[in-house]
Amino acid sequence: MSLLADGAALEATALRCTRGERTLFADLSFTLRGGDLLRIAGANGSGKTSLLRIACGLLEASGGAVRWRGEDVRRLREDYSRELVFLGHAPAVKDDLTARENLEIACTLSGIAAARVDVRGALASLGLAGCEELPARVLSQGQRRRVTLARLVLAREIPLWLLDEPFTALDAAATDRVRGLIAEHVGRGGTVLYTTHHEVPIAAGRASRIDLGGGRR
Repeated sequence: MSLLADGAALEATALRCTRGERTLFADLSFTLRGGDLLRIAGANGSGKTSLLRIACGLLEASGGAVRWRGEDVRRLREDYSRELVFLGHAPAVKDDLTARENLEIACTLSGIAAARVDVRGALASLGLAGCEELPARVLSQGQRRRVTLARLVLAREIPLWLLDEPFTALDAAATDRVRGLIAEHVGRGGTVLYTTHHEVPIAAGRASRIDLGGGRR
């Protein structure tokens, strides 16, 4: 069954983002339904991360609105946050916690119920077997990134994924794993909005792209 069988899921209407005197983007609109994959492209400073943060309700747009299942996300607040996973560009890990502890806390904060065996399995699937009890401070940048991305393994039932540069600092094996997780999610009816500088093909029935300098195509 589709995670979003009830039709339109995420709708952005006439979004505008201004920083100081500079407008990053304006009059930006899109509608995503269950099974849709949308890539946000653009140069550094074009507003990719800002768009994701607006989409997940962490940043106020200068104009326009974002709606989830027909409701403005600014009114939904916690109800909306329970239906999405947002992974920022930087690894969101605490140095003094182990890889396992970091992932367990991230899942708890996201409302994802995960047994310890599942947490360990998620880490192992991202190539972190044997690193589960190591403090994050001794992990490489790529390993820290994979701790964060392991949350996707446990987020199968969360309909909306918002991912900022998910392939950064990953080796080929981890890139393939994350690409597969994204493809599986849209295949079962989830919705994924992501940014990337990497040309990583992802299988999806309905894939589109927004270039913040050139519009959607």
